[in-house]
Amino acid sequence: MGRIDAETKAFMSDPARFADAFNYLIYGGRPVIQPGDLKPLDTAELAIPYGNSARSPAQRFRDVLKLASVMRDEKAIYVVLGAENQAKVHYAMPVKDMLYDALNYAGQVAKKKKDFQKPLRITDEEYLSGFRKGDRLLPVITLVIYFGASEWDAPMSIHEMLSTDDQELLRFVPDYRINLIAPMGVPDEDFEKFRTDFGDVLQFIKASVSKTRLLQITEENSRFSQMNRETAELLNLVTDEKLKLIEKEGKVDMCQAIRELREESIAVGLKRGIAEGRLQGRAEGIAEGSLNTLASLVKKNRLMVQEAAEEAGMTEEEFLEKTGIKPRLN
Repeated sequence: MGRIDAETKAFMSDPARFADAFNYLIYGGRPVIQPGDLKPLDTAELAIPYGNSARSPAQRFRDVLKLASVMRDEKAIYVVLGAENQAKVHYAMPVKDMLYDALNYAGQVAKKKKDFQKPLRITDEEYLSGFRKGDRLLPVITLVIYFGASEWDAPMSIHEMLSTDDQELLRFVPDYRINLIAPMGVPDEDFEKFRTDFGDVLQFIKASVSKTRLLQITEENSRFSQMNRETAELLNLVTDEKLKLIEKEGKVDMCQAIRELREESIAVGLKRGIAEGRLQGRAEGIAEGSLNTLASLVKKNRLMVQEAAEEAGMTEEEFLEKTGIKPRLN
């Protein structure tokens, strides 16, 4: 596992941030899912997905997986929530997520089958299915969280990945769409809907394409001047800003870090510009000296105009005009 994968996994494993992300996705930011109502689940998806007689297990590991208890109309609804963190665009994400969800459903079926060991009356059909007629599965929702500053230009569904767009045929091909939160896809006004620093991370990444915009949002949002070290280091990692993080009383001032980086960049730019200007001036001086030497040789009849012009990389007309030499009359 790479460092970015490990850091984003640790970041999104926090119940408050995890709930914040799904509340934005499902409920538009309303705090319906509470951090205290989340229970961590084993991220290994291991299942025998082809019924009672299958013997070949399939296994995949999710980034973060939790069981949520959501109160709706005074009734608890249980749902499995999975987060997949991406530092890079994944062009086969619909297939990856579909497999994760299918394995989870197959795993739920496998757990139901274990009840068959109990002295319960089941039909032949139920035994064959590994699933009783009245059994029900918990819904599974997978969310892709993209930590990149570019647009997500990958397919959003299985149908977008297929080699045909024949709608008559596709009516019989089940589709699967991914759920995505990407910084560039979050409208600026929506950042206020987040209740944790997960929203700050998204806003910072989105603004990171412009140093001016980055400084502006860090100055406008007071939370950036009191960011915890963990979040600040994650931002430094995913944006590759190379900010100097100075911690004071357990908090990092990202606004000050951005301001110092900008001032340093300006200073370096000015220094480089001066150096390049001096180098260019020196090169121009050498070129000017060479041209004067060629002109002197022409005037002393030691070099033909054509030869001097070729040496200077000019046409005869350009050479004569540049040196002020009058063309000779035959």
